[in-house]
Amino acid sequence: MDRIPVCVVADDPISQVGVSSQLHERPEVALLSPDESASAHVALVVVESVDDVALRQLRTLRRTHDARLVLVATHVADGDLVAAVEAGIAGLLRRTEAEPERLVAVIQAAAHGDGTLPPDLLGRLLDQVGRLQRQVLSPRGLHFSGLADREVQVLRLVAEGLDTAEIATRLCYSQRTVKNVLHDVTTRLQLRNRSHAVAYAVRQGLI
Repeated sequence: MDRIPVCVVADDPISQVGVSSQLHERPEVALLSPDESASAHVALVVVESVDDVALRQLRTLRRTHDARLVLVATHVADGDLVAAVEAGIAGLLRRTEAEPERLVAVIQAAAHGDGTLPPDLLGRLLDQVGRLQRQVLSPRGLHFSGLADREVQVLRLVAEGLDTAEIATRLCYSQRTVKNVLHDVTTRLQLRNRSHAVAYAVRQGLI
């Protein structure tokens, strides 16, 4: 069994030593020193709360390391969940639940590309995501997919085989507007062409 290279990043020395000691003897984990952290497959970030300092630390690690991020926090408020997910975490664990077996399970899940949240936090996160869609994005004609309603309309017609002139007529747009919409979508989402944009919309369940 290959051991997963893990680094521990804590906001205080006691937490650093405490969490590291729980992982030190685990055969599933290869605990790295701070100097070796660039080689980690999983970075375990231990904080008291998900404040601005913790979020900056997560973003910096995500930018400078290839490791998957697992957050261990003492306090997790509802508003912290979306912010932590946006900062790039692959898993979250309350510090009171951070026993060796649980730590290793979350690390293994992160290393294999899976996400982990305590069940009650997952429910709260889904509530927040739904509320964000209803109260913020939908009134502005936006979706979590990154596509606006007008863009979805154009892509649906592209998927039906209509050309630029036909789409412009159907939607009462100019041909230039249709071209601009498609150009904006492919550029913003780094898609190759119209077909790729349609495929993206299909995967998102929009058409």
